[in-house]
Amino acid sequence: MVEVGDRAPEFTAPAATGDVESITLSDALADGPVVLAFFPGAFTSVCTTEMCTFRDRLGSFEDVDATVFGVSGDSPFALDEFREQHDLSFPLVSDYEKELMDAYDVRSSFDHIGLEGVAKRAVFVVDTDGEITYAWVSDDPGVEPNYDEVADAASAAD
Repeated sequence: MVEVGDRAPEFTAPAATGDVESITLSDALADGPVVLAFFPGAFTSVCTTEMCTFRDRLGSFEDVDATVFGVSGDSPFALDEFREQHDLSFPLVSDYEKELMDAYDVRSSFDHIGLEGVAKRAVFVVDTDGEITYAWVSDDPGVEPNYDEVADAASAAD
C-alpha cells in the first residue's frame, strides 16, 4: 500500500470537469498540493455525501492552493453527470481501467453484491514534491474520512 513518505504514483487519466479532459498528477502539483479522494461509485449515498462535503469545504483547500480530485472507477461521462447533478466544482478522475486503484493499492470488491474492481474509500494528500503526506484508507465503504484531518494535511503540504 502507498504510505506517508512514499512518492505518489504518477498518472494521466480522463477527468470530468464539465467536459472530459486529460489530467496528469505532476501537472496538477505545479499549482499546489493535491488531494486524491477515492470513492467506490457515483450516485451512491455515502459517496454522494462525501463528494458534496468536499464541495462544501472546498474553500479550505483553495485557501492553501490545494486541488481536490475525486477518483472512482466510473466512466468519465457518468462522472460528468454526477458532477452536474451535485454541483461539484472540482474534477472527478475516471479510473475506468483500474490503474490508479492498483497503483495506490485501493482496489476492492463487494462480493456480496457481485461488484468487482471498485475503489476503497481512501484519501491521499500529495505535496508539491510528489510525496504522500497523508494517507487514509477504509475497508468499510460506509465510513467517511475525517475532513478536518484532510484539510489540515493539505494545509501542511502547501
